[in-house]
Amino acid sequence: MNNIAKFNYNWSQRWLFSTNHKDIGILYLIIAIFSALVGTSLSILIRLELANPAPNIMFDSGQIFNVVISAHAIFMIFFFVMPLSMGFFANYFVPLMIGAVDTSLPRVNNIAAILLIPSILLAVLSTLIESGPGTGWTVYPPLSSLLSHSGVSVDLVIFSLHISGVSSLAGAINLMVTIINMRANGLTFTQLPLFVWSIFITAILLLLSLPVLAAGLTMLITDRNFNTSFFDPAGGGDVLLYQHLFWFFGHPEVYILIIPGFGIVSEIISRYANKPIFGSIGMIYAMGSIGFLGFCVWSHHMYIVGLDVDTRSYFTAATLIIAIPTGVKIFSWMATLFGGSFRLTVPFLYTLGFLALFTIGGVTGVALANASLDIAFHDTYYVVGHFHYVLSLGAVFSMIAGYYYWSPKFLGLNYNEYLAQIQFWTLFIGANVTFLPQHFLGLNGQPRRISSYPDAFYGWNLISSIGSLISAVSVLLLAYIIYDQLVYGYKRTLNAIPVYVPDFIESNENFINNEHRTSLEWITSSPAPLHTFNTTPIC
Repeated sequence: MNNIAKFNYNWSQRWLFSTNHKDIGILYLIIAIFSALVGTSLSILIRLELANPAPNIMFDSGQIFNVVISAHAIFMIFFFVMPLSMGFFANYFVPLMIGAVDTSLPRVNNIAAILLIPSILLAVLSTLIESGPGTGWTVYPPLSSLLSHSGVSVDLVIFSLHISGVSSLAGAINLMVTIINMRANGLTFTQLPLFVWSIFITAILLLLSLPVLAAGLTMLITDRNFNTSFFDPAGGGDVLLYQHLFWFFGHPEVYILIIPGFGIVSEIISRYANKPIFGSIGMIYAMGSIGFLGFCVWSHHMYIVGLDVDTRSYFTAATLIIAIPTGVKIFSWMATLFGGSFRLTVPFLYTLGFLALFTIGGVTGVALANASLDIAFHDTYYVVGHFHYVLSLGAVFSMIAGYYYWSPKFLGLNYNEYLAQIQFWTLFIGANVTFLPQHFLGLNGQPRRISSYPDAFYGWNLISSIGSLISAVSVLLLAYIIYDQLVYGYKRTLNAIPVYVPDFIESNENFINNEHRTSLEWITSSPAPLHTFNTTPIC
């Protein structure tokens, strides 16, 4: 066997066909990094197009502009944040935190990761066929109907989302079974780390919401190809039925993206404050309440479709109630930090940035929860600014914090702290300069998904586009930091402070002789600075 064939064989055996939870987690990480680069590149194209009122780089084509927006959203939501949180972080760390050797269903775990590859290929292919799917990530009919998009591009997107949904369902079932059945002896549910609880609650949300999306997409594809009329009023269908089905999935999806971030932030704050999270049982109930209420508020995305006053009143009240458990979490984190003595290292900086900016996004969400205000703000850039503060500055910040916090452990290599600090501040400034002006644009009435606009909106759009370029520089710097960590991190590791390992771990043969990579190896394989480590075998 020549060297190239041997390399390909070893690579496929190690990553594509591995059933080890750590190998599968790394595969998810590779997929997420690729999707993040694609999604970020598309967002830069959007901001370059909107940098001034005249057509810039998309040939004055609203269709191309909407295809870019659709692809940006799909890649960032389904192929970046979800594989990173429920794929990489959950797969790699949940078994370690509960004392399990591996996940409960390792082959299911493997197929869940592999399914993402054809799903991504179909999504990329859809943008290259004919005029592409200019439907937005919501794929609303009649814009997604055969009359508006006659080619196969929308069908490919639907198949892509179907495959992604099967992958997420398989991964969620595997994680739920693992947490329920494979906890170490004596480890009760109340003793589980908050990160494990966040993954468990997110898996339940996926299990309940994804079949509803699958039903809506299946009805849509039969409308397009088999002459049914679920969403065609001419045949007795109802366009609003699709919106109800989609948002019954779509709103819990927001919490599917952010709740794992809550768990990561809880772990980092607890470590840096050097004490348990204040009111940890209350935090579990708060996450559970957020997940439950997420299924009760879907129609707040549909205030302008003609809902009656009583229905709008209910959805306004139910949406505002979500602020209560969210406030419980914020105040618990602040109470944990109170009186602590900590250093502003990169994971902690990202965590503080998450707390401040997620709170801002939540406050703008309270404004949008009111039906009377939302009728004015609906489909303006105020909504775009709001959900990017929650996701781009919330979920993504928490995921990057988790990477900086745990990467010395799972790679055994340290990153450049100085460059990482610069990367945080450039991303923090760039993201705020990008999305804060969009609230002002929305208040002034600029609609979203429009590639040209009146000159009155030029100033804030230019500032937002400049912020996007600053963020792009930060993303490139992050890519270089990861490269530098992989290539030169061992030099910093050799000079780092050794980690204290308790005697009971050293004397426990179960940790030392396990055929899989053990918690002891996980702790001691990378003698990084002490502040990046927990000294317990379950993180």
